[in-house]
Formats: sequence, structure tokens, C-alpha cells
Amino acid sequence: MSRCLISKSEVAGFIERCMTGVGTKPHHARSLAEVLVEGDHRGHYSHGLNRMDMYVKDIQSGICAKDGEPVVEKESAATALVDGKNLLGPVVGNFCMKLAIKKAKEAGIGWVVAHGSNHYGIAGYYSMQALKENMIGMSFTNTSPLVVPTRGKECTLGTNPISVAAPAKDGDSFVLDMATSAVALGKVELYERRGDPIPEGWGCDAQGKLTTDPKRVLSGGGLVPIGGSEATGGYKGYGLGMMVEVFCGILAGAQYSNHVRTWKVTDRVANLGQCFVAINPENFAPGFADRMSDLLSIQRGMDPADPSTPVLAAGDPERMNIKKCEEMGGIPYHINVVNYMNECAKRVGVSPLLPCTNLVSN
Repeated sequence: MSRCLISKSEVAGFIERCMTGVGTKPHHARSLAEVLVEGDHRGHYSHGLNRMDMYVKDIQSGICAKDGEPVVEKESAATALVDGKNLLGPVVGNFCMKLAIKKAKEAGIGWVVAHGSNHYGIAGYYSMQALKENMIGMSFTNTSPLVVPTRGKECTLGTNPISVAAPAKDGDSFVLDMATSAVALGKVELYERRGDPIPEGWGCDAQGKLTTDPKRVLSGGGLVPIGGSEATGGYKGYGLGMMVEVFCGILAGAQYSNHVRTWKVTDRVANLGQCFVAINPENFAPGFADRMSDLLSIQRGMDPADPSTPVLAAGDPERMNIKKCEEMGGIPYHINVVNYMNECAKRVGVSPLLPCTNLVSN
């Protein structure tokens, strides 16, 4: 199968042109482009260029605001409540994380929550901003309800991701970035398109029973929490999803649970809740980065069960993907995605389009 190899700067420029083409402010368009390209660069193709048309539609329809900036409604030395003013998620996310880091420099910790936000791309993009300041970063968001709680049969929680980034020595780090559902919805959609059954423990049917049929998950069923069924610990994933909702929708006074609009139904504003945390290790025991490096090397250095698959730490698969992209000289995109996005660009009168002259076999 052929893929189009496109440089980060070309993809970012293309996304910026599409977004400004529908009236987005240039610096807001840039914020979005950076987080989407970073998603693809890290190998999370479900959260990158693939999602651009959704943001274009949100701005075009006016369901997401293109004017204004986020506003701090209430703050203390270490905390803040932000009104995202219904702006693009990355605009809100960058504003909040920057504020959390500023507070952590002064108070040791910054805990910032936002309401009135929108889909913000990969959660790790925000937690990782703290690494540049040698701090621990955390980021959480609620989402449209796609997950069926343990023992339930309707979707009442989002995929509610958790990201925690912690710095180690010499630029190394631990970067956890995970949904609290067993998988992302995009993976189930992919299997359905290919006509393949999904692994047991990914999703359930409309009766709340686990199924391997992706069609049943997508029509009336839902994703299940990490852990799958109750017997295999799914209630723990359910609990983590609820925890994210406490930090996001509940703490920020945003929409929550099944009050959040249905996925891809843009009949009303999203009003997502998001949470951003920065912690300065300097305010705790000395030698944090040294211990962090040791913790990582204990895991990575052990004898693997299978010699061909070494033990990794959170963030390692993404690092490997970035290295692969750099060796290839760009990000390899599926030709269908490139064609689809170019059609989207043509509809809003944008040129130049994404180039597909550099083909590589997958």
C-alpha cells in the first residue's frame, strides 16, 4: 500500500490555510495545526490531519467561535478557572497550560480548569509543555459520551483521556497519554471499514454485551472502559473515566456525562471541560530527574518475555515513530486521507493542496 510522505511544515501550512480560509484567526489556526501535526508525528493518526475537516466544519457552522481569547474568571496563587469562550480546543489548552506552568513556577503547583472548550487534539500535547520547564505536566478532557459503564447499556461517559508527563535526565521522559476506554472509537471504525472483527473487550452491543462485531458497537452499542468486562477489571477503567469527569466537567462547571453533545452531532456548542496541571519537582525531594531516569531504565533494561519485543515505557512508541518520520523525511499519510482532505480544501477555495508526489510503500 502506498503512502504519501509529507513534511511537517507542509501539513501544518495546509491546515493553517484551510482554517484561515473559513475565517479562523491566523494564530488560532497555527495552534490547531501544531497540535494536529504533533499527533500524526507521534503516530496518533486518529487525532491529526484526519480530524481537520471536523474543525473546519465547526468554524464554518459557527458552532465554535473564531473571535476572542480565553478569559480567567477566578484565580488564586495556584489555581484558576478559565472560560474558553467556545474557542478552538488547542487555543484554550495552550492558554491554560501556560497559566498552570506560570503558577507552578511561583507556587510549586498550578491547577487550571476550563469550561466552554472544544476538542483539543492529543492530551499529551499539553502535559508535555511542562517538560520544557523540567516540570511534571498533567492534562485531562471530557468528551462526547461514547463509553458504556460497567453493567450499563448506554453511553454516559467520554473516552476521557489522561496524560501525565514527567521529566528524566538528558531530555528523556515518561509520557502517558491514554483514553480511559479500552480503545479509541477510530480503531473500531477502522476495523468496520476493513470488514474485520474487533478483539474481545473493545466494545459492546446495544444490550451492553461484549461483542466482536464492530457494526454492533457503532450502531447502538458503545466502547467499554479499560479492562473490558467486569470480570477482567473493566470497573477500574470506568472509575478512571469518572475521575477525569470530576476534574473536567464537574470541577469546571462545563457539560458532563450524557449532557455533552453526541459525537459528530453539532447541533449545539460542546462546552467541554478540561483540566491542566503543572507540578514543580524542585518543591519536593531533590534528585527527581535522576530517580526518574533510574525508574525508566529498570523497566527498559529487563529481559523481555520475547527477545524481539523489548519492554518499553510510556512515550517510547511515540519516540520511535518520531524517529522513523525523521529518517523518512516526513510523515507517511494514507493516500485516501490526503485525497479526502484535499477535497475538503477545494470546497473552501484553498490552495496549494497537500502534495502527493513522494510515495512510499508501507
